[in-house]
Amino acid sequence: MNQRNNASGSLLVLGAGLLWGTVGPAQVLADSAASPVALGCARILFGGLLLLAFVLLTDRAAFRTITRTAWPPLLSAAAATGVFQAAFLTSVSRTGAAVATALAFGFAPVFTGLCQRLVLRTPLTRTWLAGTAAAVVGVTLMSAPPGSVRVDPLGLVLGVVAGGCFGVYTVSAKRLVDDGVAMPAAVSLTLLLGSAVTLPWLVVGLAPLADARSLWLVAWLAGATTALAYMFFVTGLRRVSAATAATLSLAEPLVAGVLGVLVLGERMSVPVAAGALILLGGLAVVSLPARRDRRPVAIVCDTHYCESHAKR
Repeated sequence: MNQRNNASGSLLVLGAGLLWGTVGPAQVLADSAASPVALGCARILFGGLLLLAFVLLTDRAAFRTITRTAWPPLLSAAAATGVFQAAFLTSVSRTGAAVATALAFGFAPVFTGLCQRLVLRTPLTRTWLAGTAAAVVGVTLMSAPPGSVRVDPLGLVLGVVAGGCFGVYTVSAKRLVDDGVAMPAAVSLTLLLGSAVTLPWLVVGLAPLADARSLWLVAWLAGATTALAYMFFVTGLRRVSAATAATLSLAEPLVAGVLGVLVLGERMSVPVAAGALILLGGLAVVSLPARRDRRPVAIVCDTHYCESHAKR
């Protein structure tokens, strides 16, 4: 049963990564005049409103599960969501999408594993270490630009900050899940509160969002890549560890790369193809259910048996 739960949890997180991987290609296809930060704010703001409406229509009592003890991780998740949007999109504008993606999503599983170890006291397995190492190498190869790289210190720092934000969000969401908080209600609040960080950019860049292309783009980003994807992600967190979920989320650059080739007509170089294969292998390793070792159980039973007979 645990293996089935782990497998279904992995599939849900991979589903979230698949939806997140459509963000970049959708933005390119829409060719919106809106700024990336304004789009990011609109994405999480309207995604949060969609989830809020869903909860109010289906289960208003879900908000009662957000007790006083749930607010610290909820606010941490909200802050991480907003800062991630601003840090990542600014890093993209200063260093380019390739370098920003490599930094943010390359460091995300590392930061998540460390946060999980420090906050949740959950040990990191050798399988996770091996799969994560392969996935990070793969995403680095996929994101490496073919020509010269623009070195911008602030952009590099913000890319790393974005990876740290992803780790903070994942571990905070895992705490909420483990504490029995109704996640549709919690996620709607984290998205709405997180959008406040980038709200000034949305207000300034509101006019370009009014054209048809931008409206369709925001509808897809808010509905599919935010409301639905975040629910996939936090539901999967019920069945896998935070560190595993962060590594599986690296499916995002893999999906974005494949869509770039199939939909946008981009060319896949040898390093990118090799990186995709390595990344896919790392995701497969992390997705495999761990084998249960029964020897410790047998030892415990034997010890109990001997102790019980010794007392007799």
